[in-house]
Amino acid sequence: MLELGQNANPAPDDLIKESSEATFMADVVETSQQVPVIVDFWAPWCGPCKTLGPMLEDAVRAAKGAVKMVKVNVDENQMIASQLRIQSIPTVYAFWQGQPIDGFQGAVQGSEIKAFVDRLVQQSGGDASGGLDDAIEAAEQMLADGAVTDAAQTFAAIVGEDPKNAKAYAGLVRAHIELGDLEQAEAILNGADADISHAPELEAAHAKLELARQAESAGPVGELQAKVEADPTDHQARYDLAQALYAKGDAQGAVDQLLELFRRDRNWNDEAAKTQLFKIFDALPPQDPVVLNGRRKLSSMIFA
Repeated sequence: MLELGQNANPAPDDLIKESSEATFMADVVETSQQVPVIVDFWAPWCGPCKTLGPMLEDAVRAAKGAVKMVKVNVDENQMIASQLRIQSIPTVYAFWQGQPIDGFQGAVQGSEIKAFVDRLVQQSGGDASGGLDDAIEAAEQMLADGAVTDAAQTFAAIVGEDPKNAKAYAGLVRAHIELGDLEQAEAILNGADADISHAPELEAAHAKLELARQAESAGPVGELQAKVEADPTDHQARYDLAQALYAKGDAQGAVDQLLELFRRDRNWNDEAAKTQLFKIFDALPPQDPVVLNGRRKLSSMIFA
């Protein structure tokens, strides 16, 4: 199976496409689960857009499939522009795993565009060291098989050899979470090199750690379920139920409750439902059906 960025000869139409309000979710939100997507917001009357667009396209093609690009004409797609608060053009956003993670406004130099694309590839894990991939894969399998101590030792050895290997560093954090040593997991996370501290793998490990801490104080599922059934408008009880369900290993149940809370009142407690959903999405594997279906349903509500 090809990893991110290994498709050496992607079809040009597969790398760069026009999008619309009808296809934005599929073109950007869903596609960015697999590969970073750069979104260029432009208009035919915009002079700087005519310069920036081709430069972006060249940089995307040069990345040989590590990123994709979507062009959105703001005149024809005003709803998307409004929802994403596009106030001037050209505006460029970079999406990874359904969320904007970087961007800029206005025309920039070619060197800045290349740096932007390179940074995006690195943030999405495309620049991970290949020499230790087999060891990382073996450690991940140990973790999946329940050999957590062995996995922790293997991840630690990899980090010792490559302290900036985000995958190994995150694996070490997750292993200590599985061991129930949350203090050590947090210490490892806080000790990550600044160059990798915002890597997706470390962000996912951080989300997993936060959820593990929440699980320590989660209430009884049965009692919370009864409270929600007695009063479906009790948002706090529904939120607490979602935490309790996740703590018991029912990620799907937790996501379902949070989606229902978001549907009922998306602004409740400073959008706590959406924040918790993103935390769960970040903590689970990107291709987990719970994540894919949950992101799709949430996006449908947000862009409705």
